[in-house]
Amino acid sequence: MSTRAYPTSRKLIDLLGDIAIISLTYIVLALILVNRQSLVTHIVLYSGMLPLAVVLSIGLFIIYGLYTLQYKRFSEIIISLFVSLIAVFFIIMAISFLFNYSYYSRILLIASTAVQFVLLIIWKRIWQKYEQSLHPERNVMIIGGEKECRHVYFRMNAQPQLKLHLKHVIMNETEKWRDVADLHDVDCIIICSDVPIQTRADIVYYCMDNDIQPFVIPDSYEIIANGAMLRKIDDIPVFRPRSLQLSIEQRAGKRVMDLLFAGIAAICALPIAAIVALAIKLEDHGPVLYSQVRVGRFGVDYKVYKFRSMRVDAEKYSGPQLATENDPRITKVGKFIRATRLDEIPQIWNVLNGDMSLVGPRPERPYFVEQFVEEYPEYTYRHNVKPGITGLAQVFAKYNTTPYDKLVYDLMYIENFSLIQDLVIMVHTVKIIFTKSATEGAVDINKLTVDFNEIEKVKSGR
Repeated sequence: MSTRAYPTSRKLIDLLGDIAIISLTYIVLALILVNRQSLVTHIVLYSGMLPLAVVLSIGLFIIYGLYTLQYKRFSEIIISLFVSLIAVFFIIMAISFLFNYSYYSRILLIASTAVQFVLLIIWKRIWQKYEQSLHPERNVMIIGGEKECRHVYFRMNAQPQLKLHLKHVIMNETEKWRDVADLHDVDCIIICSDVPIQTRADIVYYCMDNDIQPFVIPDSYEIIANGAMLRKIDDIPVFRPRSLQLSIEQRAGKRVMDLLFAGIAAICALPIAAIVALAIKLEDHGPVLYSQVRVGRFGVDYKVYKFRSMRVDAEKYSGPQLATENDPRITKVGKFIRATRLDEIPQIWNVLNGDMSLVGPRPERPYFVEQFVEEYPEYTYRHNVKPGITGLAQVFAKYNTTPYDKLVYDLMYIENFSLIQDLVIMVHTVKIIFTKSATEGAVDINKLTVDFNEIEKVKSGR
């Protein structure tokens, strides 16, 4: 039987396993921990909370991609489970307080969350091992310019759970790709964005005819064309690309959501903000907040507010610089609040006053915007919407993701905008707080210390 024949059935087994663990844990602990008389008297409440917990948990598991285990690091699975169960815990706790269910057992809620977490980790690990056993290592060919190939190779090596083994690379000689592919020892081909469009089309057609999986790294033109609407001129089919702008209805809905969630966040964040402010002040007695000019919607400058995470004189002599890994300018408190994204709390004010949105492309300083626009003219399109505290690039990329790759994420966000997408991004952002790799500093691709010798050997045929 093919290992890819019934992926839906395997996901269903994974799903049913999750439901069984959550349900049985809750039922068994309820019988052990809750007074029998209270359990019988309030059986409607206790039985009603179980399906709510199941639906919320499974919904978050789906959002966090916990049914594609073979492609995830185990640490990422643990973080996703933790964030999901903690979110469900607080939601149910809030409901019990809101409706004054004082007789609902908090001990049951705490104990069931803890036991479910442990059992789900064990179950997910077992199922991940099984899934990975069904997916053998895949031989990969990368096609593109040397810089792009180097970047893909570096990122591919950083994700060993994907089981991608570099077999061939074609750099700056894209016309020779078919000579290597015809060897039939390649399972998938990664096509870099700098490959000419006609060559990319030929490679994709070849892959479709030979049961090879193509992975196409998009450029900004393809993102814009992706959401094009089909029209016709007489009987000639034509695509009309969208304008990469939000309609007045979309902007109004987004603004209402911003005010609602930012207002709630402002109230909830006050105690945390007070602690962060005190820690910053005690460390070096410098100012707690700092403001910077950033580029907002339609290229209009505004001031963004953040908790200070760098030394007071961080850019006195160097001028504007992007943060790097182990940046000496970052203070001890700053390192923590950056890793947990607590430095972003003051930007809630920017959302409330209308300069920013909760979700959108991250704002950049005019100095860097000028450089990016010069290199990538399409960079200006990301200013068609308000900048955000979080965004698609923040949940799927990292601090050290290249500016161009972040631009692609931002354009995809605008192209596919919906309020549901904003909610999903906000849910993902909670998990990012616990993910160390998301806060790594910028990396110069040209200085990557990866073993590139093997690629050179393949390229030259040695």
